Amino acid sequence: MKFTRCGIHGFHEVLGIDAEEIRVHWALESDVKNESQIAYRVVLSTSKEALVSGNQDHNNVEWDTGYIESSEQRNIVCKPHFKSTCSYFWKVTVWNHLKEPHHSTVQHFFTGYPRSRLLPPYSMNQTYMPHSSLIFRTWFEDEANRWKAVWIGDGGDKPIYLRKSFELSHAPIRAVLFASGLGHFNMSVNGHAASNHRLDPGWTNYHRRVQFTSYDVTDRLTTGENVLGAHVGNGFYAGDKGEDRFFWPMYEDNTYVRYGNELCFFCELHLFYDDGTHETLISDPSWRVWKSATTLANIYASETHDRRLYPRNWHSPGFDDAEWPLAKPLTGPRGHIYYQTQPPVMLHDTFEPVETRSPRPGIVCFDLGQNASTMVKIVVEGISGSEVIIRYSETVKEDGTVLMPDPLFKEFETGVFSRLYLAGTGKPETWEPDFSFTSARYIQVEGVSLDGKDGLPIIHSAVGRHISSAARKLGSMTTDKEDVNSLLNALYWTFSSNLFSYHTDCPQIEKFGWLEVTHLLAPATQYIRDMEALYTKILDDILDAQEPNGLVPTMAPEIRYMCGPLHDTITWGCALCLLPDILRRFYGSTHVIAKVYPAAVRYMDYMRTKERKGGLIEHGLGDWGRDIAFGNHQANIETAIYYQCLQCVEMMARELGEIEEAEKFKQWAARIYKVYNSHLLVTDDKSRPYAYYTSLDNFPGRDRTAIAQAMALQLGLVPPEYSQDIMAAFIDDVSDGRIRAGEIGLRFLFNTLADAKRPDLVLQMARQEEHPSYMRFLRRGETTLLEFWQDECRSKCHDMLGTIYEWFYVAGLGLNPTEDGYRSFAIDPPYEAEFGYVKGQVDSPYGLIEIEFQRKEPKTVNLRLRVPFGTTAMVKLPTSMKEVEVMSDGQLQKVCENNDLPLSHGLYTMVIKS
Repeated sequence: MKFTRCGIHGFHEVLGIDAEEIRVHWALESDVKNESQIAYRVVLSTSKEALVSGNQDHNNVEWDTGYIESSEQRNIVCKPHFKSTCSYFWKVTVWNHLKEPHHSTVQHFFTGYPRSRLLPPYSMNQTYMPHSSLIFRTWFEDEANRWKAVWIGDGGDKPIYLRKSFELSHAPIRAVLFASGLGHFNMSVNGHAASNHRLDPGWTNYHRRVQFTSYDVTDRLTTGENVLGAHVGNGFYAGDKGEDRFFWPMYEDNTYVRYGNELCFFCELHLFYDDGTHETLISDPSWRVWKSATTLANIYASETHDRRLYPRNWHSPGFDDAEWPLAKPLTGPRGHIYYQTQPPVMLHDTFEPVETRSPRPGIVCFDLGQNASTMVKIVVEGISGSEVIIRYSETVKEDGTVLMPDPLFKEFETGVFSRLYLAGTGKPETWEPDFSFTSARYIQVEGVSLDGKDGLPIIHSAVGRHISSAARKLGSMTTDKEDVNSLLNALYWTFSSNLFSYHTDCPQIEKFGWLEVTHLLAPATQYIRDMEALYTKILDDILDAQEPNGLVPTMAPEIRYMCGPLHDTITWGCALCLLPDILRRFYGSTHVIAKVYPAAVRYMDYMRTKERKGGLIEHGLGDWGRDIAFGNHQANIETAIYYQCLQCVEMMARELGEIEEAEKFKQWAARIYKVYNSHLLVTDDKSRPYAYYTSLDNFPGRDRTAIAQAMALQLGLVPPEYSQDIMAAFIDDVSDGRIRAGEIGLRFLFNTLADAKRPDLVLQMARQEEHPSYMRFLRRGETTLLEFWQDECRSKCHDMLGTIYEWFYVAGLGLNPTEDGYRSFAIDPPYEAEFGYVKGQVDSPYGLIEIEFQRKEPKTVNLRLRVPFGTTAMVKLPTSMKEVEVMSDGQLQKVCENNDLPLSHGLYTMVIKS
């Protein structure tokens, strides 16, 4: 038995942890059949040597669970009294069924300062307050647990370079750098990037919360001169439209209000030496500052960069910064400082052009072959002062030039571009954006040529580099149907292109954190990336956005104020209540519940004030995206989500031991259940052979839509005696194989079709010749999903219609978790689907799950399965099954009973005969 993974819930990186407690987890594997974990012990220490040697005495052990008889591998609480800026080491020991111990490698994390601490204004200890020092005595006496750095900059709102040169007489044994720059910053040490991060820190409501990031720079420091460098740009913190660019928060009504007007930066470099000493170098007015060669940093893929202004080697030792003025101490943002919990944003795949053409002199167009969130990179050569314009698009005209197909958003076509001025070095010059990104398949470069004719600069290359969350990639899937594989590919790139420090609606035109996608797409997104840490951060964003009366707005962070249902819609705001349950079900983690529960209670109290007819919720966006409209099925959808929220709040109350509160929410939900059925369930329609649910859209007229039935079925609102009737009504409405759903109803539509075992209808819907249709997108050459069921949209990398991805894994691959964190899961292969071959894998919290399905002949199916250690798989067998041959560890077992087949960890090859 060996450890394959250890981690801390809710943290992707662990070099600045500022929580009062941590919860650890681990994954195991074993080749021994039926081996199990019967006990564990977690020891936390400030001494790595103590854990390696096993000599754990009371002087350095900070937490010890002791020997705990349990098979649990997740959600293990450790709550020592953490010291600030200190290295901690931890190790797990588990015992197998023979009571043999097995040890993990020693794990490490580094602590920051206690949460909710502000950086001290420079004036507090330097300028005009020495006479009032007693007021601040407690702050300065707590030296070990306070920030020492101050915010610095040049007092302006244009990008800046900051540098600090310092001498080291000998190299430290550990060097950890805490830093933040608003809006975004790139950090360097001795001329080299401090990490592969992009767009640090993650976007938050900077009035409430500011994230810092941390880097281990031990190997980057040397004896003698060293240099810390920071390049700071605007982001959303001090958004800059520029004179001629598009900036969405200022579009139409100009409601955007900057968080701050001064770009600012802070850092602390913690140096630890072999003699036990600890030295801290901080950002202060001794740093030097200079205006950046990037003179405009508009996050909407619009930058201006003048290579003539670039101070070469500015961030390296030996650079003469005597002309650089000293930095100014700044007030900085209002928000408290927190460690960046979510995965950083980083560059992934590189897209080389599949086609290059020059439609007219001075313009070169590149087709990257794949639409995706991207930071472009170009290499161009020309004379000094040459102006090069770089445009980006998801759509092009017939001649290959960029096009915004929506006439209402032509400003996006003309106002999103980057401007580059060449230095004219006589060599190829490389440009890539520092602080912006977009979604693009096409790159249009103006003011260049392919061959240098007409005296224009030569464009040597242009590529797109996919930018997305650094969260661990989890799943993959392929089938024997090429159109399905193409759709799976388009879905993957759409999902991956919308994951940053928040889950955006699209990486191109809006970039906002609309909340409905976080919960609607969570069961699908879990097959793309490990979302636990990102959802943890998104919940913090939601808590920061919640209003005093309990309302949760439709986006977080809330970049511009929306009104009416675009501000107050439970199918968006419900993410506050649903995400903790999603983290529990898919990741086996409850670490967020204590902080979310009070806010969730306040939200339910607010929603109670919006009840109508005794408990219905009838305001909101309805099934948004259906016929590119809203307002339909409000009573059905909003009330059903209300009911689901109440159940999740009940779960949280029980988890916290608040039994009386849990009972209150249980009764509250029961009341909504009763009201829902009294107003929406139709049992007296003699024109129908069954009961059904109606909407109230045309009251007192009755309709019988698939979405009304699906919402009730999926969320447990159907009285048991009517469940067959409601499924019959559902099948009646979908039997023509047409999609009649917006983004909210779509997930419930596909999940109900999965329960009904009707893969034929799902694939018929996907393959429709006319919209709504997924395959129509692909037939028209799209490589990602569009915002609406239209041939041309303003946004062509919208994931809100992507819930069919969940169906492919649940009903196509046949994988469905049945216990928290995949502790147990069902495998129900597509026996009744058209697929002859399906193969996929998901790296679950307990380890890798693999499924390979192959139809050898009409009456024989081969299955190859991998079941992770610590889990149980329940294989669903077809009703027509006569015999199953199961091969594992060289042993053959024959099964003739037509029951579900339980499997413990291991590799299995099965032949199912009907």
